[in-house]
Amino acid sequence: MEYIELNIAVTNPEQAEILTALLADYPFEAFEEGDGELKAYIQTAEWSQCRVWVEPMLLEQGVQFAALEVQTQNWNAEWESSFEAVDISGEHPIRIRAEHHAPAPEGVMDVIIAPRMSFGTGHHTTTALMSATIAASAVEGKVGLDMGCGTGVLAIVALKCGAEHMVAVDIDDWACDSCRDSIALSGVAERVDVRCGSIDVVAGEKFDFILANINRNILQMMMVDFAQALNHKGWIAMSGFLHEDAELVAQSAQEHGLEFMTQHEQDGWVVMVCQKM
Repeated sequence: MEYIELNIAVTNPEQAEILTALLADYPFEAFEEGDGELKAYIQTAEWSQCRVWVEPMLLEQGVQFAALEVQTQNWNAEWESSFEAVDISGEHPIRIRAEHHAPAPEGVMDVIIAPRMSFGTGHHTTTALMSATIAASAVEGKVGLDMGCGTGVLAIVALKCGAEHMVAVDIDDWACDSCRDSIALSGVAERVDVRCGSIDVVAGEKFDFILANINRNILQMMMVDFAQALNHKGWIAMSGFLHEDAELVAQSAQEHGLEFMTQHEQDGWVVMVCQKM
């Protein structure tokens, strides 16, 4: 499988966050930001189909960019070797790390993942926001859905917080493989059902809570399915969108019987919790 590495020159982290949000509407599988550059990775076949929309969008943003072909195996090895552990502070501290990193100290939740090319390494603000939200929620003994699971980091956090069982879903085969490796490394594989596909793979099933760190367009598109999949008084934590889109997401949730509960922000990104009443 061949990939395109889209290199975009950025002037500050805020610009990188905005561009990441815009590119998330397309089938990019991973993002990496640093040293004045945002790197976005997408399968070559997918890039050939969406570049006609992505390139004009980037030009409209006034940024310089270049698309380079990369070999999956070489890039994946580089990604794993350069991946750094992420420490999420707060009332319920969490360390998200790869297998070769030092374990979390006593009193800190230890989440081990196989980063590869899947979104959900903990480096992105939204992953940290979602993880902190899960840790502060009552998930003990409950059954949840991690929609767009990536590495499975959110499902792992939920299970380590006491959730009974998780269904982890991602449309990308590579992400599903990464998720399976991650749940094995974190010792929770027996309590996770990994499925490749979209929301239709859980049609007719009910959950006590849903975790959806995707993007605004997909959240709105799936909102009716999320509402149907939640048990009475079940809740959904959503992220992957910026402050300016929060009102649209809240309105879409309300239209489908999901009542706004709480909202937290960091660096312009939002995590929103709604409940089925």
